[in-house]
Amino acid sequence: MLYWLTAFSDGGDFFNLFRYITFRAGGAFFTALIFGFMFGRPLINLLKRKQRNGQPIRDDGPESHLLTKQGTPTMGGVLILGALILSTLLWARLDNGFVWIVLLVTMAYGAIGFVDDYAKVTSNSHGGISAKSRLIMGFILAGVAGYATTLMHPPELVNQLALPVFKDTLINLGFMFIPFAMFVIVGAANSVNLTDGLDGLAIMPVMIAAGSLGVIAYAVGRVDFTEYLGVHYVPGTGELLIFVAGIIGGGLGFLWYNAPPAAVFMGDTGSLALGGALGAIAVVSKHELVLGIIGGLFVVETLSVIIQVLYFKRTGKRVFLMAPIHHHFEKKGWAEPQIVIRFWIISLILAMIGLATLKIR
Repeated sequence: MLYWLTAFSDGGDFFNLFRYITFRAGGAFFTALIFGFMFGRPLINLLKRKQRNGQPIRDDGPESHLLTKQGTPTMGGVLILGALILSTLLWARLDNGFVWIVLLVTMAYGAIGFVDDYAKVTSNSHGGISAKSRLIMGFILAGVAGYATTLMHPPELVNQLALPVFKDTLINLGFMFIPFAMFVIVGAANSVNLTDGLDGLAIMPVMIAAGSLGVIAYAVGRVDFTEYLGVHYVPGTGELLIFVAGIIGGGLGFLWYNAPPAAVFMGDTGSLALGGALGAIAVVSKHELVLGIIGGLFVVETLSVIIQVLYFKRTGKRVFLMAPIHHHFEKKGWAEPQIVIRFWIISLILAMIGLATLKIR
């Protein structure tokens, strides 16, 4: 919105700053961060009043959670979404279709998560809405987003899968591109949801992955950068850097209250929304496979659950002491902050590897 100040200015240096994506990204970051600090405590107090027992704790989870996390309110993702939506609407160009695709996917997945969280706290049960219903809604939304993306991609990239490292290679998925995009978005949303099991565990890897994807989106949206890096040019994706800056600012504001011991959980409201956002950015910027590297921690968390379930059904035995894998390390005696910080380190390493694929030929 503030971008349009340049249209009514006399061309002065100050107003020309609003033409620069990097300047507006900085504005989005600080707007979201200040929003988080300003409204974090009032929101937590409101959630405590509305949620007598806080987020229901699974009785089949780690025993320590029944003591340390009981009564902690959930739906803290509302804080992140509020900061993200405000900063994006304020600082991004609203005539950019990619911004709207990613923003609407985020809001829609946040709405699904909100309904799920509301069902849990009102029934005082960890069941929420059925997994089937949640998946169906998620796939429908992802399908619409995937189709909208194909309408905006350059003709030479429509329905194409770009490969990291092998940059001259494109795989034409044809009509299968939209199901592929649906898988990426839904998979990312549910992977982040599975990772959100310890105080501060999910939000920092989300910020790291978002920051990495923001750099990629900015790079592929500039002709000079794409020529130097040898990646495919997708005009308009640079504007997503403002959206990503909002995620990082809002995420830091939320982490202030979510750091161990957490005063609030993001809930499905936050985890589904943020995961959906990561998947949508990857699809828009044609870096779906790189997301699998940058978001490798989320992939491992999801695989640990899949492996555990399949192996238990087949043999009646468990591969891990408990899944997702962060609970496995809890069972092995690792302290919660130790798990969280080590997983942050792993996320940062994977993000560096993912970014390195931009230059590797």
